Amino acid sequence: MSAARIGVQIQPQHAAYADIRRTCATLEEMGVDVLFNWDHFYPLNGDPDGAHFECWSMLAAWAEATERVEIGALVTCNSYRNPQLLADMARTVDHISARGGEGRLILGIGSGWFERDYDEYGYEFGSAGGRLNALDRDLPLIKERWGKLNPAPTRQIPVLVGGGGERKTLRIVAEQADIWHGFGDPETIGHKHAVLDEWCARVGRDPSSITRSAGVSPTPGRLPEDVKDYAAGAQALYAVGTRLFTTGLNGPDHDLGPVRDLLAWRDAVNS
Repeated sequence: MSAARIGVQIQPQHAAYADIRRTCATLEEMGVDVLFNWDHFYPLNGDPDGAHFECWSMLAAWAEATERVEIGALVTCNSYRNPQLLADMARTVDHISARGGEGRLILGIGSGWFERDYDEYGYEFGSAGGRLNALDRDLPLIKERWGKLNPAPTRQIPVLVGGGGERKTLRIVAEQADIWHGFGDPETIGHKHAVLDEWCARVGRDPSSITRSAGVSPTPGRLPEDVKDYAAGAQALYAVGTRLFTTGLNGPDHDLGPVRDLLAWRDAVNS
């Protein structure tokens, strides 16, 4: 059975880039397995017009600024870029991140949902179903382009798909993804795992080939200052098959307490 891993999403908002970069370096030194940002153009909480940075420019910078940790978006919005271009961007960041071997990029991707991004940047918002259909259409194009690029990616870039829709999203995961990421309590996540397993059976995919990922937050009703509650939440998700556990850090002050507790829990459960 695969080992537990810890991811941290550094939200690219309400902080100077120098502070974000410093947090990246600290988290890598602490032993975090994956660093994520997100793909939006405006803050998702706090001041809606506060400081915010673009996803893929930041990932390229992280690829240079780090040595070991995997990097990716949680998640890229499929609507914002031509799939052929996105494939090339991902391949390039993959190479930038390589240190004498394989690259460290995870292509986290989803269908998109934040309507303000679409309106302000001139993208057609459409419908949720239409955006999912576009994701289903574009993922094979991304992989096809990877096979044509010179140089090719340094490795088979892992594809992470985020979202919990049981009729479309989890079917797309079963057919095309290496990692599924969801949010919810252990009961909800366990149910989604069962649905994903059913889709894998329908499409002829070994369900154990898909890593199960989930966001970790304090138990409802508990204070976030009680950082040990993050480890309890991770343990409950671990029991239903989750193996990649991600918590978020918001600016301008990045509280590393929950990360330290999750890393200690990871090391104990993997020992």
